[in-house]
Amino acid sequence: MIRSRSDRAVDLFNIFFLAIIGVVTFFPLYYVFVVSFTDPSAYLSTQFSLLPSRWSLASYEYLMSTDAFLRAIRNSVFLAVVGTALSLLVTSCLSYALSRRRLQGRRMFLLLILLTTLFNPGIIPPYLLVRDLHLINSTWSLILPVLTSGWYVLLMKGFFDSIPASLEEAARIDGCNDVSVWYRIILPLSLPSLAAFGLFYAVAYWNTFFTALLYINDFTKHPLQVLLQNMLIDASTAAGGSAAAEMMSEQRIPPETLKMAAVVIATVPILLVYPFLQKHFAKGAMVGSVKE
Repeated sequence: MIRSRSDRAVDLFNIFFLAIIGVVTFFPLYYVFVVSFTDPSAYLSTQFSLLPSRWSLASYEYLMSTDAFLRAIRNSVFLAVVGTALSLLVTSCLSYALSRRRLQGRRMFLLLILLTTLFNPGIIPPYLLVRDLHLINSTWSLILPVLTSGWYVLLMKGFFDSIPASLEEAARIDGCNDVSVWYRIILPLSLPSLAAFGLFYAVAYWNTFFTALLYINDFTKHPLQVLLQNMLIDASTAAGGSAAAEMMSEQRIPPETLKMAAVVIATVPILLVYPFLQKHFAKGAMVGSVKE
């Protein structure tokens, strides 16, 4: 196929334009990474550098030595791991039940779940519910109110609907009940959807911020994102107060490098999860499960 000169010009323009957008998008991430690994004394002398003159882990070592930062990481890890596991359990169970046509009241349940995706109750009703359940200042207040999503339930139900009914019939002939069918048949065939929704849940729990501000008053229970926001305002909060500021002045660690290091620590864990789950997104788990 012979392309005209105008087509080649348009292609070159698109490549150039997209390259500029890519550079503009990537540069802030690159700058955060570079500053976080810059030696504190080198940063104080230059203030700006595209490549550190001296690499150093001083900012990371300082952050990982503070109780408040380590505590916030533990809180976020608990939210991401426990919250994601419970959310997948509830979502998959509810979706499987709704995908069975023999469920009594199935249409009403689907309508009620659909309504939750169309209407947002706002801030006050969830807060009153959490308060009445005595979950204020409890880590569970960040998990139980968002344990599942109506939209995710409907999407996973659609995935379960695509699984041939002959698989369930064959399992029941072998003596499986509903729980056994769900655990032994449905879940193994649903790895692509479980991986996708698990990633969505994990990102949401790891990035918990606004609900933590609403429900958690005890700073020792704040997740990493709340601490990071406080650090961006005042880096001394990384260690809980004025003692940190004195240590920073003694070690001559600039607040900017601490902030950048904290951003990297808060971002990298989720980025590392993507490569391990991406293979499940396009993988056809149904291939060969049923012979025509």
